[in-house]
Amino acid sequence: MAKSATLKRSAKAATKTTPKPQAKQAAKTAPKPARTAYVLDDQIGFILRQVWQRHTMIFARDIGSNLTPTQWAALSKLVETGPCSQNQLGRFTAMDVATIKGVIDRLTARGLTETSPDPQDGRRLLVSLTRAGQQLAEKTAPLALAISKETLAPLDAKERETLLSLLNRLR
Repeated sequence: MAKSATLKRSAKAATKTTPKPQAKQAAKTAPKPARTAYVLDDQIGFILRQVWQRHTMIFARDIGSNLTPTQWAALSKLVETGPCSQNQLGRFTAMDVATIKGVIDRLTARGLTETSPDPQDGRRLLVSLTRAGQQLAEKTAPLALAISKETLAPLDAKERETLLSLLNRLR
């Protein structure tokens, strides 16, 4: 058994040879891999994320910690549509099932929304604004419009129209 271990060690030692000078030179002169055409700063997703971060900073500054952008989306859509199912509200506001549930749970806990059975389908609950939710939405709407205006402020009127038109085509 000791002889076997010795043979293994000597085999390992034999494979650990120092690199020859030619190998070192070849490694230094090997061509570098070609750069890819992908530059993060030029990618639409990255640019949109940066614009979104700027927008949410303006939103947080002007609306404060009272509402998140997703909570505002739910409130404002309920103003537009009136009562609707939580699932439908999630589709209207581009939120997945888990996200819209959490948003409505938090808004309901704050007394801004309420749920009630759907008279046409007893298995479904309708989400609606409470009086406090309606008042908050009315108070917040002018701020939200100003936030959108500030987000787009670096653009002139024609550029704003073009940007929104192009982004709508990408939905």
